[in-house]
Amino acid sequence: MLLFASLLTPVSGMVDGLAADGVSFDTQVSLTQLSPHLSPHPPAMAVAAAHPAATDAGIAIMAAGGNAFDAAVAVSAVLAVVEPYSSGIGGGGFWLLHQAGNGRDLMIDGRERAPLAAHRDLYLDASGELIVGASLNGPLAAGIPGEPAALVHIAEHYGRLPLAKSLAPAIRLAREGFPVDEIYRRMAAWRLQVLRASPAAAAQFLDDGEVPELGTIIRQPDLALVLEAIAAQGRAGFYAGPIAKALVDGVRAAGGIWTLDDLSSYQVIERAPIVGRYQDWEIVSAAPPSSGGVALVQMLGMLEALEARLGPASSDADRVHRLVEVMRRAYRDRALYLGDPDQVEVPVERLTHPFYAAGLARGIDPTQASPSLPLATESEGPDTTHFSVLDAEGNRVSATLSINYPFGSGFVPPATGVLLNDEMDDFSAQPGVPNAYGLVGGEANAIAPGKRMLSSMSPTFATSDEAVVILGTPGGSRIITMVLHGILAAIEGGDPQDWVAAPRFHHQYLPDEILFEADALQAATQRELVDRGHRLRPAANDFGNMQLVVWDRAGGRVEAASDPRGIGKAAVRVRPSSAGAP
Repeated sequence: MLLFASLLTPVSGMVDGLAADGVSFDTQVSLTQLSPHLSPHPPAMAVAAAHPAATDAGIAIMAAGGNAFDAAVAVSAVLAVVEPYSSGIGGGGFWLLHQAGNGRDLMIDGRERAPLAAHRDLYLDASGELIVGASLNGPLAAGIPGEPAALVHIAEHYGRLPLAKSLAPAIRLAREGFPVDEIYRRMAAWRLQVLRASPAAAAQFLDDGEVPELGTIIRQPDLALVLEAIAAQGRAGFYAGPIAKALVDGVRAAGGIWTLDDLSSYQVIERAPIVGRYQDWEIVSAAPPSSGGVALVQMLGMLEALEARLGPASSDADRVHRLVEVMRRAYRDRALYLGDPDQVEVPVERLTHPFYAAGLARGIDPTQASPSLPLATESEGPDTTHFSVLDAEGNRVSATLSINYPFGSGFVPPATGVLLNDEMDDFSAQPGVPNAYGLVGGEANAIAPGKRMLSSMSPTFATSDEAVVILGTPGGSRIITMVLHGILAAIEGGDPQDWVAAPRFHHQYLPDEILFEADALQAATQRELVDRGHRLRPAANDFGNMQLVVWDRAGGRVEAASDPRGIGKAAVRVRPSSAGAP
């Protein structure tokens, strides 16, 4: 019997002067092996992040005496500087934390929320039709950022180091700059016209209005000043005072609807994560307004019910068919029931109950695809970011952050350096009508004042008696199924680098098709799936950028892996002999 516990009630409302000398880094996987005996403390600390500068900052912070939570602040802030196409302090995210001392898991909800002046028809014209681009481009598309408040909250309540020390790597990189890489150029080219429309954004991210050449140094002095204000004043450095006024004035002058009340009233929420079990593993993942934890628990519950009823999959096509059918049903429920739990009733207990999963599984025909009716869900942009952290005491963080589309809304309020998100597109701007990704959503995720938009971000822990896996990935609506693939690969065992590099396939109810990367499905498997009634579509590009850390407690080793689809870095450092003491 598969048992799940669904918990949703909010619980409460290179460093300057440091060196990472002696740290051996591998661009993909780093490994250290010590005692073969089971230990309550890992033999090493590790970080896997989507950019090498972020990984280096996280390792250096922990080497300087910080814990995983201090490292998470540093990594988040550095990613905000060097990956402006993926995340930023003008955006938000979810930070899944595990405290080794008391065994507590919690989720820091730093998701953006709608401005208080937002309303259901914000992006509709006088005839009730969607205004093309209004929820994607410019300041009207921006939700109220949550990342600055989340970083302050994590540092003050869970970190050891002063916020100024944890933010120092990001401040230095914002001031001194970082070199443009191919991913930056590709994303800037995609959003070139939107960036040009904001003079401050064009000055910050372009070179005389054009995509910068490879190796161009991007300096962000205004952003450095904002980060310094946060470091010195905490949340007041962003949500009050002259910076808040500059943000609001810039937004309103360009047609947005932010107010000072929007900023001052923003609150981080601590939420109990979604917890479930599959085989001998405990799965801990993000709670609503993320849909990830609920969907993962549903999919794993259905898989276990299918295994009990039908036995193991008999072929590769049979395995893919089962996975697609459980994905289909979980994404249908995502669209029907999920939204901001502070504003709509989300039936989490029912959706994650093993009897409900068994009932859904009974509707799966083992030989034929189920047709999807006209309903689906929203998604983040494909260029969200993720990182995973483990410290020498066993504290851990899995965090997924976003500003939605590449370079978010493309808008920077003058003199702030803060690139704003376009997460308002994650609402159902018009229930039943597709958003930017050709997907539609339901009433539970309609726009409302102060509401948090539904998300697919799914930072996750998977643990057994012998291992701890910290994982997550960007990828929009495909995040949840990619994390599912990662969990199943970890349970099967093997090399973590293979888990993050494996080709992937995805189904999200609608469009009713299996999207798959090259080499994900063999030709014979494709033919059999088509015979079963599935529609297949090869992906135009690779998707995902998984960042993963594994603590093999039985083998006494720590490994970290970074997805080869990106430019990330995985690093492990053996703990000092005095670290990790009970």
